[in-house]
Amino acid sequence: MLYDNHGREMTYLRLAVTDRCNLRCFYCMPEEGIHYMPEKQLLTWEEMMRIVQQLYFLGLRKIRITGGEPLIRQGLMEFLEELSRLDGLEICLTSNGVLLEKHIPQLAKLGVRSINLSLDSLDRKRFHQITRRDDFDVVYSTMMRLIEADFKVKINAVVMDGKNELDILALAQLTKQYPISVRFIEEMPFNGSGKGPAILKWDFIKIVDHLKAHFGDMQAINLSYGETALRYQIPGFKGDVGVIAAFSRTFCGTCNRIRLTAMGEVKTCLYDDGVFDLKAFLRQGVSDEDIRQTFITLFGNRPKDGFEAEKNRKGIINESMTSIGG
Repeated sequence: MLYDNHGREMTYLRLAVTDRCNLRCFYCMPEEGIHYMPEKQLLTWEEMMRIVQQLYFLGLRKIRITGGEPLIRQGLMEFLEELSRLDGLEICLTSNGVLLEKHIPQLAKLGVRSINLSLDSLDRKRFHQITRRDDFDVVYSTMMRLIEADFKVKINAVVMDGKNELDILALAQLTKQYPISVRFIEEMPFNGSGKGPAILKWDFIKIVDHLKAHFGDMQAINLSYGETALRYQIPGFKGDVGVIAAFSRTFCGTCNRIRLTAMGEVKTCLYDDGVFDLKAFLRQGVSDEDIRQTFITLFGNRPKDGFEAEKNRKGIINESMTSIGG
């Protein structure tokens, strides 16, 4: 098994397969987008599969495919098919939903049943303002299709002051009728501008208080190891709501995540600026044992939490979330 130097078991890989995205959410990137890397500068599908196999050897039990928007990159479904051959590996997918609907039957066939869907507003106009694209109807339709097909659906909504706080209650209300999990995420500084929110007005405490003020007593759900969301059951509701303190960083103590960007940069924490160029290392012709030992070494020198990781950075946070995989 792979453990970090704080005794945390590293069993979960967040693998970004592309830095490209078909939306332009302002909390993730500038309106004009970012400078995307040519595909030859990204990890190949074969390289990604080799890395996953070595981490699987070290005890990997869950992988989440992220981006950018992962469905933009050709070959994703074939890659998921290869992953599905690793016995006992839970395969999850995070998507903005724009390109997802036609792939639902194949995802179900491959056993990819856990889908995180980014949806920051149920108001079409606000959705357009946030994403800079008019794709609300497509995303909402995809959400409904996933629910109908009995997928484990999690809705990710970044809460932004003056932008979508009016959607908090409406999104939570979805869990009354549908067995889904709606998770409200603190806004983070990964918007590609080098400037985060001056003041985080909607932190996890305020979001929870806002939900309780409307829905009354909510029953806290016990957290499993590595879980980031503080989850609550509203009495009589089929689903649940949660809050992820992504900026406050209250969950670092049980973080079991390995992060790998599409460019092959290993991140031992979301807030570091990358600790190792695995792509260049692989292309030197290293052995499988070399790969495994590299991960053991990297996670044997891991910051205690996101604050320490940020402090150790070489510069300010100026990345776009789409380039680091969320």
